Amino acid sequence: STDVPLFVGAIDACVKLVLPRYGTHMAQGDIFILNDSYLQGTHLHDVTAVGPLFHKGELVGFGAARAHWQDIGAIDPGSTMGSTSIFHEGIRLGPTRIVKEGKPIPEWYDLLTRNTRLKTMTLGDLNAQISAIRTGEKRLDGLLDRIGVDTYRSACANIFEQARILDIEAIRKLKDGTYYREGFLDNDGVTTDPVKIALTLTIAGEKMIIDLTGTSGPVQGSINCGAVQTESLLRLAYKTMINPDRAITGGSFSTMEVRIPDNCLLNAKEPAACEWYFTGLGLLGDLMISCLSEAMPAKATAAHYGDSMVAAFFQMDKGEDSWISVEPTAGGWGGTNGGDGESALINLVNGGFRNIPAEVYETKFPVRVEEFSLRRDSGGAGRWRGGCGVTRTYLLLEDCYGALWFERERTPAWGLAGGQSGAGPANDILGPGGEPEHPLKMRARAFRKGTRIVTRTGGGGGYGDPLARPLGEVLDDVRSGLVSVDRAW
Repeated sequence: STDVPLFVGAIDACVKLVLPRYGTHMAQGDIFILNDSYLQGTHLHDVTAVGPLFHKGELVGFGAARAHWQDIGAIDPGSTMGSTSIFHEGIRLGPTRIVKEGKPIPEWYDLLTRNTRLKTMTLGDLNAQISAIRTGEKRLDGLLDRIGVDTYRSACANIFEQARILDIEAIRKLKDGTYYREGFLDNDGVTTDPVKIALTLTIAGEKMIIDLTGTSGPVQGSINCGAVQTESLLRLAYKTMINPDRAITGGSFSTMEVRIPDNCLLNAKEPAACEWYFTGLGLLGDLMISCLSEAMPAKATAAHYGDSMVAAFFQMDKGEDSWISVEPTAGGWGGTNGGDGESALINLVNGGFRNIPAEVYETKFPVRVEEFSLRRDSGGAGRWRGGCGVTRTYLLLEDCYGALWFERERTPAWGLAGGQSGAGPANDILGPGGEPEHPLKMRARAFRKGTRIVTRTGGGGGYGDPLARPLGEVLDDVRSGLVSVDRAW
């Protein structure tokens, strides 16, 4: 699936994790799941299901589907903002057979449902993943009935080789050189210390070497990330710039070598907390794309707003009427060499995420969305301006809990070639009768009915000299509400 591109680059690793444990002891109809952060790289919510695919009794491949399960039994419902250990974050599974020869294993289903607050939703997610694998098996079986296994395997090999050769050709066109970028996350959610992300990119012949030496070591908070998912993000950034119109296959990324220090935030080891693993990856992706922008100036792109910007609300004390909302928020993307950045677009790692329409949100949850608008003046100025972030105002219609995770105030989306940085995020909490608060990160806490929470995501960086922007385009920006009169002049 291309809906969450960050997931795609790690699916092959998950299949390879199943093989050593079960080897030849797999049968048609088996399903295996895993979610261990140190094996597959992401947080424990992301459960990968893998199933062997057989044709006339012969193993011919694997189907795999990854999904984020809403609640995995952590210390807080939904996603916890306060974990400092993997053992705060929910049930943790290595490769585990959950269906044997088409029959669910009851004790494993029982274990899963006992470790989540959302039993029906969890089973629904698991069954959807299994259905995806079964659909893949059916379609592959039909294909093999037509062309045979030998032709299929030969075609796969040819497609992989094509992808490898095209990547090599693309890298060879780039000038050899070494490029370096660094940036700082605001904090790890526990301390107030900035967290450094560093990337050195070297192009040498047909190889691209990415070295993360200089990146912070493990941190106390939950922004540590497993190496498999770090490499998946780098694959995503690579694919964004190198042959983006070609499908990802088993031959892709052969030109890319990744070096991650052993003692590193982005190479998490037990018991490091990993709930917000993707926070550093958004910044890492921007750093890599900026490095490639030097080597590929025609495709140069300024940085984007960079993180999922999550506003979460829940009330789990109402029996069958309990509810959870955990929603990422869109923001502004960077201007490019030739075009303005997109406004109100989900961040790089989340790809095809879709926001919940306000009418649906208000029907499902006791929350009113009072405002959902483009955030004026949030995009960085430039010959091609950065896109705008968004403002969302939530009015709580009953007592409930709320949590926030917003990032990139220290290193907002930077501009390129003279373009200015976009605005960073900003939030307001306006309690009934209380003093305003302005947290970016906040673990779940109780709020009274009538509280307003205003969230503002960052804008994208601009590209090129702002004074080179034609007057007509500046006037259009003002008329459309993207730029104020004061900022325009």
